Amino acid sequence: MELWQIILLCVIVAILAAVMATLWTRHKDIRKVAYMMDALEDGELNFRFQEKSKFNRTLNRIRTIFEKQRQAHEQDSWTKLIRVLTHEIMNTVSPIASLSDAMAKSMDENGHSELDVKAGLETISDSSKNLIGFVQTYRQLSGVAKPVRKALDLQELVEGIIGLNSEYLTSCGATCTYRPQEPDLMIYADEGQISQILINLIKNALQAGAKRLDLSAQMGKDDDVIVRVANDGEPIPVSAQEQIFIPFYTTKKEGSGIGLSLARQIMRNHNGSIELLRSDAQQTVFELRFR
Repeated sequence: MELWQIILLCVIVAILAAVMATLWTRHKDIRKVAYMMDALEDGELNFRFQEKSKFNRTLNRIRTIFEKQRQAHEQDSWTKLIRVLTHEIMNTVSPIASLSDAMAKSMDENGHSELDVKAGLETISDSSKNLIGFVQTYRQLSGVAKPVRKALDLQELVEGIIGLNSEYLTSCGATCTYRPQEPDLMIYADEGQISQILINLIKNALQAGAKRLDLSAQMGKDDDVIVRVANDGEPIPVSAQEQIFIPFYTTKKEGSGIGLSLARQIMRNHNGSIELLRSDAQQTVFELRFR
């Protein structure tokens, strides 16, 4: 073999080796990105790539950014929750303390009072019951049972819920339809808990004056099932849209303010999600994703 042939062969081998090394590195990098995306979706940020390559440092920086954002979001959520809890408790306890103090000061040495003691005690009793009810509601929120999952035909589930609420819908002069974009959609979920979410969304819409409710379902790009609940009721105020999933926050005069918080917790327990997609003069749309 001549010298130029040997040199050419060496060059070809070197090029093939470089190409193979590049392809192998690319394959590893793609696997790392896929692993990181899965971890981010699951909220697991306790990973770090050890190799000191530029690509790994970039991935670690992305992880750090997500971690800081999550910490800031959690801190903000806790601050809002504490503010709401404090507000609710103070609203109940303050009248009790004030009325008790006034009754104590109004009594003379013989135990007689100018105030109506019976009415005062009834007011204290009612306030105490309200506080107990509030605590029981909080226990309900913090004690969501672990979902007992099974395969569910989505059409049967939704049509059953619409049937159960048909009387309420009729009394409100409203209609509710289900339009799956694909046949035979299935979800693997706790039937009772998912029914609770959908019933709550329907009732919220009717309380907002909705006359038309449209439920739809389709397969997502990642083989997840997407359910959307739309209504034409009064929109959620823009100032409230970022807070509606905070426990005990409500825009209604009556209500515990845990319905949507409970729904989000249930969906998270199913490794899914619930989000408000839009709420304006035309439509309010909630989206549930089942993975």
